[in-house]
Amino acid sequence: MVKLTVRNLSKNYKDKKGKSSSALKRVSLDLDINGIFTLIGRNGAGKTTFIRIVSTELLPTTGKVYLEGVDVVKNPKDIRERIAVIPQEAALIPWMTARENIYAYLLWRGFSFKEAKTRTNAVLSRFKLEKYADKLPRKLSGGTKRKVLVALVISSDAKIIFLDEPTTGLDPISRRELWEVLNELKKEHLIILTTHYLEEAEELSDYIIILNKGKLVKGGTINDIRNAIGYPYAIKIFGGFNKKIRLKGKVVKKNDGTFQVFSDEKSANNLAKKLIKTKIKFSINPTSLEDIFYMLVGDINKEEENENE
Repeated sequence: MVKLTVRNLSKNYKDKKGKSSSALKRVSLDLDINGIFTLIGRNGAGKTTFIRIVSTELLPTTGKVYLEGVDVVKNPKDIRERIAVIPQEAALIPWMTARENIYAYLLWRGFSFKEAKTRTNAVLSRFKLEKYADKLPRKLSGGTKRKVLVALVISSDAKIIFLDEPTTGLDPISRRELWEVLNELKKEHLIILTTHYLEEAEELSDYIIILNKGKLVKGGTINDIRNAIGYPYAIKIFGGFNKKIRLKGKVVKKNDGTFQVFSDEKSANNLAKKLIKTKIKFSINPTSLEDIFYMLVGDINKEEENENE
């Protein structure tokens, strides 16, 4: 288990005109976690800012962060020896092969030439990347490049790995392949992940926090969050919704013109019967993370104003 303690964490910025805005607003957490810890939120919600602060890349405006009992602001060197980071903009060095990228990274982290070579060969084998090892990045697919980046940070044996939107831009097959890698890695590492793909968060995560406008909205396992919401079923209505229908639950109108009704089992069954009688198309399913997110925050792809990542 890895202990992560966050106390009243805030990060403020000023634009060129001197106007202030907040990327994080008094976020507090106290967790003992293993596996994959995922942050989700709309663009500008504060996810990247959170990761940059916890991984010692960015100083907070106020608040404290302790990772394994170590103050990340006062003792960044102690933390950096335990972590590895793949930021959003991470890319392989274009004039070096996949093998050379990993080898150079290990040398940079302080491993000897012999140890770096052994670790490079081992991680290439582990991720089944041998046939790509001596190719330049321009010869690799997007999914393979991402796998090489993940292999690169894993090669160092860092206990804690930060991945900021690692599957963005990947095709569905490459994304699934990377999910398999992450599910294997979480047995031995804590992975702190951000993503815009809610199905990805639901599939992979052992613990999730939802950020909105810099504030912590909800946190817990997917079942914890479902229980906190109190609506185990989601009904999607593809036609008009009659507001005169009485039900126990919550109704959300989505941007595509459909309605999402969140309710308990009894009310969901009653509503389904009424919709069948009126011949309105609908679907009913257990409430997903995407349903919960839309109910709490709205469209994940909508930009927030006055937010800095």
